[in-house]
Amino acid sequence: MPIYAVKTTASQERTVADMIMNREEEDIHAALAPDSLTSYVMVEAVSVAPIERVLTEIPHARTVVPGESDIGEVEHFLSPKPDVEGIAEGDIVELIAGPFKGEKAQVQRIDEGKDQVTVELYEATVPIPVTVRGDQIRVLDSDER
Repeated sequence: MPIYAVKTTASQERTVADMIMNREEEDIHAALAPDSLTSYVMVEAVSVAPIERVLTEIPHARTVVPGESDIGEVEHFLSPKPDVEGIAEGDIVELIAGPFKGEKAQVQRIDEGKDQVTVELYEATVPIPVTVRGDQIRVLDSDER
């Protein structure tokens, strides 16, 4: 089944996708608003006609991009990437959540299975390893760059 790209107002992708699915059009099967794709919503439908019919009633929806895609072109949006991807041992990171928010640290160990990172705080008088979730840190400086 073909997938069509719908141009939207910036930061309104999720709203547009929800409104498309709430219309309960039987020829529209799914709507996807990936975080990494700005100003576009991917819609799976029988043809472009039902999408264009629904878009006339939805604010923030602009137009359907000419052409169609298949599932192979959008399947990388369907599987989430781990939060620890792109982090390596020795990287300098900043903690952005939790009790040590704002502290700088160095990555000591990465547990990809649990999506956790063990870091050692820089400004602590005694080096203490702290284990945090991968989404609670931001890489400042990487050894690999």
